Amino acid sequence: MPQAYVLGLGQSGISAAKLLKADGWQVTISDSNASPSLEQRKLDLEAEGIAVELGGFPDFENLIKTSQPVDLVAVSPGVPWDRPEVEQARSLGLDTIGEIELAWRYLKHIPWVGITGTNGKTTVTSLTAAIFQAAGLKAIACGNIGLPACEIALQVLHQQIQPDWIIAELSSYQIESSQSVKPKIGIWTTFTPDHLNRHYTLENYRDIKAKLIDPSSHIVLNGNDPFLLDFGAAMWPKAIWTGIDDQVVEAIADGACIHDGWVKFRGEPVFPISHWHLLGSHNRQNLLMSVAAAKLAGIGSEHIDRAISEFQGVPHRLEHIRFYEGIAFINDSKATNYDAAEVGLRAVKPPVVLIAGGQPKQGEASAWLEQIRQRAIAVLLIGEAAPLFAEMLKDAGFKNYEIVETLERAVKQAAHIAHTRAHNHPSQPLPTVLFSPACASFDQFANFEQRGDRFRQLCQELS
Repeated sequence: MPQAYVLGLGQSGISAAKLLKADGWQVTISDSNASPSLEQRKLDLEAEGIAVELGGFPDFENLIKTSQPVDLVAVSPGVPWDRPEVEQARSLGLDTIGEIELAWRYLKHIPWVGITGTNGKTTVTSLTAAIFQAAGLKAIACGNIGLPACEIALQVLHQQIQPDWIIAELSSYQIESSQSVKPKIGIWTTFTPDHLNRHYTLENYRDIKAKLIDPSSHIVLNGNDPFLLDFGAAMWPKAIWTGIDDQVVEAIADGACIHDGWVKFRGEPVFPISHWHLLGSHNRQNLLMSVAAAKLAGIGSEHIDRAISEFQGVPHRLEHIRFYEGIAFINDSKATNYDAAEVGLRAVKPPVVLIAGGQPKQGEASAWLEQIRQRAIAVLLIGEAAPLFAEMLKDAGFKNYEIVETLERAVKQAAHIAHTRAHNHPSQPLPTVLFSPACASFDQFANFEQRGDRFRQLCQELS
C-alpha cells in the first residue's frame, strides 16, 4: 500500500487525505499547530483510519534514511510552498504536489474552466457556473470557492456525481503547487499587487498566475485591466479579449464586448446589457469574461441571457444587507486589498460612510485614498491596520476618520453618522454605509466570510 503524507489540517488537506485513503493509500496528515479544534479533527480522522500528527511536519530526510516509504507529499494551499519541510521534500525528489494538482490527477478527464486573478475570481466563477448550469450542464464550482477540488474528486471516485465541467477558482497559493493542471478554458480577471508577503515579488506573483493560463486551450483576458492588456498581448497573441468600452479593439473584433446596448461575442449579439443588474463597471468586466467562457463552451445565448438575468452576485462582495432608516448597508468583506476596496467605493452611491481595517497588506493605496477623498464623508477604522490607515488618511488630507477598533462599534457609529447626516442635510442624497476593509481578516476573524457574516448580523440587529 503506497504511503502519502498530507501537510495542513484545513478543509483542503482533510479532503486530500480522504481522497487518497479512499483510493487505497496509507495516509498520514500533519499540521504545524496544535489546538483543541485540531485535536477534535484528529479524533475524527483517526476513526477513519487516517494517521494524524499535530505540532509539526514530518522530517522527510529522516524518513528516507530509516527506509520508511514516502510515495507522495500533498501540500495544502495554506502551507507555504517554500516552507523548509516542503522544500526538503522537493529537494529529495519526492513527488510533492499541491491539493489542486492532486484533484487534477483524478479529474483531468473532465474539462476545466480555470479562473484566476487578483480580484473578480469569485464572481466570475459563480456566474460561469450559473450559466453552464442554466444550459443543463453539470458544472461544479470548486477550489477557492465552495468545496475543495479534492472533495469533488472523492465524489467522482465514488461515482456519486458525474460532472460535465469543473469551474475552478484558483488562487496563487493553489496554482503555485500545481505542475500539470491544463484547463480547457483559462480566465485571468485582473492583476495588481497582492500576497507579496508570501510570493515576495510582483514578478513571482505574476509568473504563478501565468502558469495556469499558459497551458490552457482557450485563454480569456480582461482587456480593461491595464497590466493584462500589456502583458497578455505579448504573451498570448491568440487570447480572447473582453472590453466594456470601445477602447479594447480586440474585444470588438474577436472577443466579448458591450456595444450599442448589447453584449456581443465575436460581433454577434448575445443579450441586452439592461438585463444585467449588478453594480459597477468591474462587474461588467466579470460578466464579459463569463460570457466568453460560455460561448467558447458552445452554450446558446438564450441560456446565457436567463442565467445573467437571475444572477444576484456573491456573498460578501458588494452585498446589499438592508435599508435602515432609508440608509443602505453594503457588505464588501471580500475586499481584502486596496484595489478591491477602491472598486467597491466606486460602485456604491456617495456619500459613503466607510468601515475599513483588519490585517494590513502590502500594496499601492493611492487610488483607494483618492476615492475616499472624493466619495467618503467619514471613515471608521478597525483592527490591526487602524493606526496605519489613520496615518495614511491624515497624510492624504482626509480628516474625518475615527479609530473604533471593533466591527461592533463601527456598525453602531456608522449608523449614527449616517442618520445624523441625513437629518442635517435632508435635501441631499442619503449616505451609504460600506464595509470594505482593504485588509485581510486574520487579526480578528478566521476568514473574510466570518467577518462578513458578523457585519451582516450586526446590521440586521440595528433597531
